[in-house]
Amino acid sequence: MTIEPILLTVTRISTFFHQQYLTSSSGFFFARDQRLFLITSRHVMLDPVSNHRPNRLEIELHTNRDNLAQSTGFSIPLYRDDTPLWRQGRDNSGAIDIAAIELERSALPDTLLYYAFTPQHIPDAADQIEIGRSLLVIGYPLGFHDNLHHLPVARQGVLASSHGLRFQGQGYFLTDARTHRGISGSPVVMKRSNSAPGAPLPWLLLGVHSARLDVGTRDLALDEALGLNCTWYSDILMTLTEG
Repeated sequence: MTIEPILLTVTRISTFFHQQYLTSSSGFFFARDQRLFLITSRHVMLDPVSNHRPNRLEIELHTNRDNLAQSTGFSIPLYRDDTPLWRQGRDNSGAIDIAAIELERSALPDTLLYYAFTPQHIPDAADQIEIGRSLLVIGYPLGFHDNLHHLPVARQGVLASSHGLRFQGQGYFLTDARTHRGISGSPVVMKRSNSAPGAPLPWLLLGVHSARLDVGTRDLALDEALGLNCTWYSDILMTLTEG
């Protein structure tokens, strides 16, 4: 059975307060040097506005290359002595809705099957990323996924604002894609045009999907929702995973 590696970069996240299930969301793996991180939206870890305050996450991991139906849950504590174990970023405009938490490699299953993005997948000045380019948001909308093989689904979209310019001065750009609850924390990727033949992950990691964007002046009876989304730039991962 051949599986596209991009699907194995993403994992389904369930949030809990002790044993009480709270929400479902998406996340992905990011490797730097010898360290492995789970990346998701910061509001998955903590969202005071909605009083969302989990104290642990559980992610679903594949453990058998020959049988994708075989998986296991892996619990990740979010606090140690009331101190958050995750890292979150800020810039001149305030908080960034991305969080990273390091995974203890020694605690992971020996047969873990996954792929991880690396710093080499973060775009640089040499990458041509024009407005209107096709992209994918890969995750678990409304928790929906392949229940047999435990794999995410991809939603197609396009780049809706200039990549490289911070939209309204914030650390995100816009995508035009159909999204739902549960897909927060998903990687937003674009196929790389200059990748080496046979590269397992020939993608650019543009950012992390956060939430749908709407306007307060929209007439709920007359106007459809914009259908636009905030995606926070992936370069913040270099700050969140250093040291």
